[in-house]
Parts: sequence; C-alpha cells; structure tokens
Amino acid sequence: MSEDTQEQTAAAGPAAPSRRTVIGWGGAGLALGAAAAGGAVALTRDGDHTAPVADSGGAVPFHGPHQAGIATAVQDRLHFASFDVKTEDREELIQLLKDWTRAAERMTAGAEVGDGAYGGLPEAPPDDTGEALGLKPSRLTLTIGFGPSLFDGRFGLKGKRPGALVELPKFPGDNLDPARSGGDLCVQACADDPQVAVHAIRNLARIGFGKVAVRWSQLGFGKTSSTTPDAQTPRNLFGFKDGTRNVAGTETDRLARHVWVSGKDAEGGAAWMDGGSYLVARRIRMNVETWDRTPLSEQEDIFGRDKREGAPVGKAKEHDEPFLKAMKPDSHVRLAHPDSNHGATLLRRGYSFTDGTDGLGRLEAGLFFLAYQKDVRTGFIPVQTSLASDALNEYIQHVGSALFAIPPGVRDKDDWWGRALFS
Repeated sequence: MSEDTQEQTAAAGPAAPSRRTVIGWGGAGLALGAAAAGGAVALTRDGDHTAPVADSGGAVPFHGPHQAGIATAVQDRLHFASFDVKTEDREELIQLLKDWTRAAERMTAGAEVGDGAYGGLPEAPPDDTGEALGLKPSRLTLTIGFGPSLFDGRFGLKGKRPGALVELPKFPGDNLDPARSGGDLCVQACADDPQVAVHAIRNLARIGFGKVAVRWSQLGFGKTSSTTPDAQTPRNLFGFKDGTRNVAGTETDRLARHVWVSGKDAEGGAAWMDGGSYLVARRIRMNVETWDRTPLSEQEDIFGRDKREGAPVGKAKEHDEPFLKAMKPDSHVRLAHPDSNHGATLLRRGYSFTDGTDGLGRLEAGLFFLAYQKDVRTGFIPVQTSLASDALNEYIQHVGSALFAIPPGVRDKDDWWGRALFS
C-alpha cells in the first residue's frame, strides 16, 4: 500500500456506528468513542493539550486535564443553558453532577443516554429523548461551569469560592435582563449539528428534573471566532472578521498565560480550580437595521479594519500588526487590543444568534459572546471598561450577562464534574 493510499484509508476511518451500537460496547464503547464513534478525528498534540481539527462527524475526547469546548476547534452550532439549582441537598446535587458526567461521556462519544431511546419498559419513559438517533457525534463538546450564586452557603461551599469569581460591575450602556443573566450552573453544548447540541442540553435538563431548572438558554450559529490556526477568520453579523488575534487551541504557551488557571493562581480554598478557567457569557443585541444604513467608510472606522480583507488601518493583510495610533481613538480594535489593556487577552468562542423579531419590525439578532480567561479581573473587566467609549456602542447593547468558574476536566471514568470542589 502506498503512503498516499495509507493516508486516504486512515482519513476515511471505520464506518460510523449508530448511537445504539455504541451502547452495546459498554465501557469499551466509551473508550473507543474518540476514534470510532463517528469517523476518524484528526488530533494535534502539544504538551498536555489535544486540539481536534475539523471533522464534522467525529467525536472529541471527553476526558483530559481541561474541559473540552474551550481550546477545542470551534464547532458550527451552540446551545448554551444556565440552570438554577432547586435542591438544597448537597448529596443530591453531587449525585446529579455524577449523573450528568456519565451522560456527557456517552453523548460526546455518540451514544444514547442510559438504556437508550427505545427497547426498555413500555410503561416507563425512555432514558434518552431520541432525536439524535442515527446522527454522528458531530464533535459535540459539553462544558460545565459554576456561578457565584452556587457559593451562597446552601452547599457548604462559601470557603471555596474563588477570588476571581466576582460579581461583574455594571458597565456603561448595560441594559441587562435578569431573566437572561446569572445562574448557579451552566452547560455549553457545541456541535456541528444543531440537533446534537439541543439533544444534549435537553437530556441533561431531563436528568436534572426536580433538582435543577433551566433559567435561560441561547441557541447560536455561525461561530464568530476561531481557535484553529490558519483557518479563515469568521465574520459577525455586521459583516466584519472577528477574533483575528484569538488564542489558538495549539498555542500552549498563550493558553497557560491567559486561559488556564494553575495551582499558584488559585486563591485560598480555590485550589480545585487548577486546570480550569473562567467564562464570561454576554448576550449582545446588534441593531442591524441601523448598521445597514451606515456608510462603509464609517463602518471601517468604527472597527479599525477594512471590511473585505480585515486588515487594520493602513495595513494590507488581516494579520499584519496593527498600528493603533493610526486608528480613531474610539475604534473598536484600538480600544480592545491587548496593548491598550496591559496585555489582557481573552480566548473567544462566541456565536451569532437571531431570535425572531422584537415586535417593532426589527430583527432580534446579535452576538452571544463567550470568553475564557485565567482571571476576569485582569481579563474581561479591564477590556470591557476600556470599551466604554467604543464607537460600536451606538449599534450594540449588552442585554444579558453571566460569569462562571469552569472547573478542570474529567480525568477518567471514575472522575466527575466538580469532584475537586465537593471533595
């Protein structure tokens, strides 16, 4: 067999089994899920980080030192959900987190939850809702986070609240809806198939019935940032390339410096955050009708980049180093740039959204902003404070907000989401 033929055979991978077939493999199925549950997955390894590259049908490994869905190559679709914890029983919450972990392991490997969507007792509801039957894993990742309100004393966690898990200040121009903000827990489901992402959140909510309730959720499409080197930079709903300088999933030095919490960063009783991160989620309404009537030259001045190439002012190519002083003082790129914020750098993986109309004939559309960082006090907060004078503010408004501590990854089949926090 020639080298070309070997490469083609490896790329094709084995035939993708159904989700029910994976169930029959038991523990072996979960172990093999990353390699076989939906086609081959190309991986790049750098240190202890594994970054899957695009294979829209494949499975992303669930276990590891960091949760998947952060530095992972950004998928096409999102279903994000924030939950309120209804139980006040610590042991019941711990059992829920264990049950969620086991379900997440199966769904990300392409398997159904529990005993599946059919074939069980006809008198009982099935363990899986069934809408993902026959679908590939679609690079599904599930990422959990803990909000500040989880540490309010109900579960004996007050002494373990990280110093970085602060209440975000009210920023100029915020018009936050409490019904679309906050939450005790969050789960971020990303996949290349929207039905796979929705199925995952739906089943976690079903498992948690009576113990947690969905506080708010958000569907997203059209990723607005990339964590994959050399990939084309996505565009937001204003038509501009977004996230040109985003942290890549293979840049282990930048990830360690800006994204992952290390033991020395964890304050007080927050040693459980070693290997974790902090997530800021912001629902940003974009006034697209007003923007669409704005002259091109003004649009480019507002962003500080040209619309076609994405090049910074006075430069020819998107990735040319920007000369910030050539931009208008209130341009978005100039104000958000790390050089304007003492090096503050965020790993962004936001999505566009459209949720019908606002009742006044305007699209309810915008950006669901997701940013991971080592500490919001040196990351999101100073950057967002700098953006108070951003010319873009005339066209956008922050209407939802939440902050979550993202614990480290699940190491193996005996580990579970939040074990270090509750141990």
